[in-house]
Amino acid sequence: MLQFLTGRKTNMPAPDDALAGRDTAIVEPGDHAVLGTPMAPPFPEDTEHVILGMGCFWGAERVIWQLNGMYTTAVGYGAGYTPNPTYDEVCSGRTGHNEVVLAVFRPEEVSFDDVLRAFWEGHNPTQGMRQGNDVGTQYRSGVYTTTEAQQEAALQSKERYADALEKAGKRGEITTEVLSAGEFYYAEEYHQQYLSKNPGGYCGLGGTGVACPIGTGVAQAS
Repeated sequence: MLQFLTGRKTNMPAPDDALAGRDTAIVEPGDHAVLGTPMAPPFPEDTEHVILGMGCFWGAERVIWQLNGMYTTAVGYGAGYTPNPTYDEVCSGRTGHNEVVLAVFRPEEVSFDDVLRAFWEGHNPTQGMRQGNDVGTQYRSGVYTTTEAQQEAALQSKERYADALEKAGKRGEITTEVLSAGEFYYAEEYHQQYLSKNPGGYCGLGGTGVACPIGTGVAQAS
C-alpha cells in the first residue's frame, strides 16, 4: 500500500485530473520577515525575478534570501494546474504544483549567474520527484524563468553543472526542468521565511558537494 501511495505522489497528474482549486488567493502576502521588503508586486524597476524549485521550500528560501542583492523572496506554488492551491492540496500530488521560491533581485548587486550558482549548489538536482527524504512531485528541481536571457543562461548553466558532476564522479543525470514561469501562488503565511521564525525547523536540503562553474554573462535585467 505504501508503495502504491508513493508512486501516485511521484507521477504528475494530467491537467484534467487536477484538483479544481478556487478563484481567490488563499493569502495576501505582507512584508518579508527578514528583509523587511514587500513580498508582492509591484517590485522596483531595477529588479528582475525568477522562480526556483529546490525541494522543501523552507530551506530553499533561506538559501536564496541570504544572497547579497536579494530584494525579497517568498515561498509558494508553481508549475502546476490547480488555481490558488492550499499546502495540503499540493502535498496530495493532485495539483501538479512544485514548492517554489520567488526570488526578486537587483542584477547590479547579485547577477543571475550568482543566483543560479546558489540554486545548483544548494540542493541535489539529480533526484527526480524527490529531494532527500522528501518524496513527491512538489519536491522536483526546477528553474522557472521570466526572460529569454534567463532561459538561455539557465540551460547553459545546467550543461556546465552536469559536466562538473560527471568530472567529480557523481552519478545520476540532472532532472531539473527549465521552463518559462507560469502563475506563482503565494503559500500560507506560516510558510513564509519559516526557518527565520523557527530556527530549529526542518530544512531537508542537501547539495552534491560539487561547485557550479558559472560565468556566462548572458542574463541581463528585464
